[in-house]
Amino acid sequence: MSKQVHVAVGVIENSTQQILLAKRHEHLHQGGKWEFPGGKVELAETTSQALIRELKEEVDLDVLSTTPMMEIHHDYGDKKVILDIHWVKDFSGTAKGLEGQAVKWVAKQDLINFEFPAANKAIVDKILTTI
Repeated sequence: MSKQVHVAVGVIENSTQQILLAKRHEHLHQGGKWEFPGGKVELAETTSQALIRELKEEVDLDVLSTTPMMEIHHDYGDKKVILDIHWVKDFSGTAKGLEGQAVKWVAKQDLINFEFPAANKAIVDKILTTI
């Protein structure tokens, strides 16, 4: 039986309406693909708390607040994920890959040019409807 992971995902939008992407390390599940930053929700944490913690640890952003966007349940076969996706527009700092990962600000309409894990397709579709 595959294990289920609850993940807080941030769609981080800057003042010029660009979205922050991070590239997964090759050795990770779905490695080499681009993703919206975030991480596992720990016990007794809300999605927003997890996202604020993870975005500081991963990309060095100080997030002030998050807004729920959507939830996705996806089964990769070897792993099931619940993606709890939030918009993040209220933050400070300069994004950098603190875990050695590439990070990049991308115009919304250019998201279609990046390879994402299958579970992220619905997030890209949702972002494209907000242009």
